[in-house]
Amino acid sequence: MAIFEFKLPDLGEGVLEGEIVAWLVKPGDVVKEDQNVVEVMTDKATISVPTPKGGKVLKTHGAVGEVAKVHHPLVDFEVEGAVPTQAAVHTGGGAVAAPKAAPVAAAAAPISNEKVLATPVTRRMAREHGLDLGQISGSGPQGRVLKSDVEAFISSGASAAKPSTNGAPARTQSWQALASTAVDQRVPIRGLRKKIADKMVKSKFTAPHYAFVEEVDVTELVNVRARLNEQLAKDKDPLKVSFLPFFVKALINAFRRYPTVNSNMDEANQELIVRGDFNIGIAAMTEQGLTVPVVRHADRFTIKALAKEINRLGTAARDGKLKMEELTGGTFTITSLGQTGGLFATPIINHPEVGIMGVHRMRKRPIVGENDQIVIRQMALFSFCFDHRVIDGGVGADFAYEFIKYIEKPELLFLELA
Repeated sequence: MAIFEFKLPDLGEGVLEGEIVAWLVKPGDVVKEDQNVVEVMTDKATISVPTPKGGKVLKTHGAVGEVAKVHHPLVDFEVEGAVPTQAAVHTGGGAVAAPKAAPVAAAAAPISNEKVLATPVTRRMAREHGLDLGQISGSGPQGRVLKSDVEAFISSGASAAKPSTNGAPARTQSWQALASTAVDQRVPIRGLRKKIADKMVKSKFTAPHYAFVEEVDVTELVNVRARLNEQLAKDKDPLKVSFLPFFVKALINAFRRYPTVNSNMDEANQELIVRGDFNIGIAAMTEQGLTVPVVRHADRFTIKALAKEINRLGTAARDGKLKMEELTGGTFTITSLGQTGGLFATPIINHPEVGIMGVHRMRKRPIVGENDQIVIRQMALFSFCFDHRVIDGGVGADFAYEFIKYIEKPELLFLELA
């Protein structure tokens, strides 16, 4: 018998550490090759890390909530035969990752102010039944909520948390509203929320942001989209095209004229990397927090194919099934709150990108048209934020108007299709 020290493998480009969310094994367990041993949360996603070698668990390094660093000991195994080399494979981005590491289901953010440990299967069951895991007592190690705990909770006839009925989309919260006479709550900022906070602070205080906002007549775009969806319905195609594919195509055309906006900032070398690929991040709200899946090589997609890919990534983000390569390599980000988007906002750049675009609510309103006549048009506000270190104000404005040109006259997009 020999001792195999399994170290945390590279998890993707730029990922040097991750928070231990849950141990899936304990000392004394006998595991098989490629069995998941721990859930680790990075600033990209929560993933399950498999062992490249089966054996008996002698020791686990780090407690839940602590940070595990890449290439540092994770689990000590007793194995048969010679000590194996830490197995690894190369990802598309050139990073080294453990084989078959896959994202796990997104954790339902509990309403209680305690962090809830649960398996992906348990979380999925809770979501399907509209349950708050914070209300369920866990019988597993460290209070972990097991599938049997959820089943017992359901069998007891306990009621699920009631959804919001005020007409606005329900937002999952990690705290409970208190009466004015109640004591204060202290809500730990950890997990994905802490990763988001750290990244936003780095971006906001590293890149000097400036914003550019413009009102856009989207009437023709609304009409084009409606006609396309009508045709899809006639063809018995279940797909429904959103506005996002048009925004992506318009951005790509604008990038071709102003390529520095499609860039990443290399802080260490103080270089601007003008990207040859068009990898567009689409911000998506999930139960764990804001996630930005990336449509890679977006210029190679048709409008219809873009719609399918955006839908696929959005579903995978909400289900916590995104792959690491689907969360990295972005060159520009679109963020949208849809019909709850308000008048406009100034989004924070998704570092190391140098620009981001916010999409806000579209609505009909009267404007002054030709011959000073009042006409009803579909109007929307678009907000752009740029890194002023590398994108001057004039360039940012010109880029925005290049994008707007294709939005106000969407038929021009078809002239640029490959």
